[in-house]
Amino acid sequence: MTEPQKPHPELIHLECKACGRCVEACPRQVLVMGDELNARGYRFVVYLGEGCTGCGNCFYACPEPYAIRVHTNRDEQA
Repeated sequence: MTEPQKPHPELIHLECKACGRCVEACPRQVLVMGDELNARGYRFVVYLGEGCTGCGNCFYACPEPYAIRVHTNRDEQA
């Protein structure tokens, strides 16, 4: 039996347009605007690597439909 993963956002960098809405919406402040550019020429948001609670605020704040997925351990219980 494997240990369930901690909640975390999956950020699809190619879809990010650097609006920053997810960064502002995160109550734990675990998302930041990165310095690199994606293939479309936009800076993109990065996850700091820990602290996500899986609340989904970033997902709901993002205007890009495929830019963020939030994984919670509830998804993997069986």
